[in-house]
Amino acid sequence: MLDDSDDIHLLFQGSPRSTEFRKLRKRIIRQTREAIEDFGMIERGSRWLVCMSGGKDSYTLLAALTELKWRGLLPVELLACNLDQGQPGFPSTVLPEFLERMGVEHRIEYQDTYSIVTDKVPSTKTYCALCSRLRRGHLYRIAREEGCSAVVLGHHRDDMLETFFMSLFHGGKLATMPPKLVNDEGDLYVYRPLAYVAEADCEKFARALQYPIIPCDLCGSQDGLQRQQVKRLLDEWEANYPGRRQILFRALTNANPSHLLDKSLFDFAGLTRSKLPDGTATRPASRKD
Repeated sequence: MLDDSDDIHLLFQGSPRSTEFRKLRKRIIRQTREAIEDFGMIERGSRWLVCMSGGKDSYTLLAALTELKWRGLLPVELLACNLDQGQPGFPSTVLPEFLERMGVEHRIEYQDTYSIVTDKVPSTKTYCALCSRLRRGHLYRIAREEGCSAVVLGHHRDDMLETFFMSLFHGGKLATMPPKLVNDEGDLYVYRPLAYVAEADCEKFARALQYPIIPCDLCGSQDGLQRQQVKRLLDEWEANYPGRRQILFRALTNANPSHLLDKSLFDFAGLTRSKLPDGTATRPASRKD
């Protein structure tokens, strides 16, 4: 995309001219494209529901996908969607006004899931699990109504790392958010194109473009979350050992089943020697014709 005034999407108007920002923007677009290609997200001519919360990550997601489409590198239709869940103090006009001003096709849906969550979950507990489940159900419904084949989320590299450690510490398993999955019903993809993008880059990008960021703590259920504890741990590691986050993330792409303990991933019982202690080659097991 050229940065001339006549050849730039409205989402990028007013972009800083600094070399630092140009490198940041180029890095985000490159990493987003790499994730899309690496995990086979493109179905030519399909329609994607791009979920917008109003946070820095969803703005970055929308901008990156829009630029790739603008360049002709993403042959899909994009429909931005915000689900207003009825949280007290949620600025309901911010996203529709922004998306309208940017010329982005969008759908705004109001569903008061907040009242359901506060009724079902004690005030001493976090609302996040039930809130997410209800939100996901509505997003799947909207995607079907709009003829979309994929629900696209703004989770980034750090979200995936935090989820990995939460699964490790609290769930006793090695798992994280996959960049691509199929929902339980089997009719929709869920994509995370920002899988390779650092949270800090999303923060710098959205702030530099002065997107109207909506805080994620409106429900008052954020303090003391396990995710926040893991985030602080990763922040401390990164401060003491710069680059540690990227090394940890690279490990998620480089699993070695034979050096773990999961018998379903590697046939330990069937593992045999190729030589005897005296150096003699072992005979292969006889085959019956």
